[in-house]
Amino acid sequence: MDVLILVMLVAAGVWFLRSGEQRRRIALLGSFLGKYQIEALMENLTQGYLRALGEDDPARREQILNMLNAAEQSVALQFGSFATEFSRLDEAQTRVSKLGVALPFADRLFPKATFDVREAFRIHARGLADAASNDLNRSPRDKAFTMSAELLLMQHTCHWFCRSLATASARTLVRHQTPYAQLVASVAPATRRDYEALLRG
Repeated sequence: MDVLILVMLVAAGVWFLRSGEQRRRIALLGSFLGKYQIEALMENLTQGYLRALGEDDPARREQILNMLNAAEQSVALQFGSFATEFSRLDEAQTRVSKLGVALPFADRLFPKATFDVREAFRIHARGLADAASNDLNRSPRDKAFTMSAELLLMQHTCHWFCRSLATASARTLVRHQTPYAQLVASVAPATRRDYEALLRG
């Protein structure tokens, strides 16, 4: 019985510490994102893309996608500004554990199993900017597909920073029916290259 009580106390302590750390990260990220309309723009783009994909008429589909250009440019610009502001934080606040589950102080206990989320946000900012500018002259449909993947991977990183890899991946799967590996495979090659290099360390 004493062992069971000890295990319960340890588990409660771990949960308490982990919850406190997650609340601090959520508050920190929110204090920066709150200045922007990134989430609302993401929602508008996602709904617009779904509406376009539901159109049987190719001309009408392309027209809807072209109408989303301004929102794409805006979300890219806003996230770029956010990434620049966030990059001014001290590294001690921006290390993220690559462990699958959330453990309290994992970024300090296992520093080699971490990455700097500031660099991840810079990678996402470049990916969004490139997708919005469409320098590769993708078709409107391919551009929308790439932009969607870039946005969802960026959102995954935000959730990862606040919670854990497992939680971020589960949320992406439930909300968007998209496995994490598929997201990584769907972004632009340059984003995928830099993102995977960052995670490899």
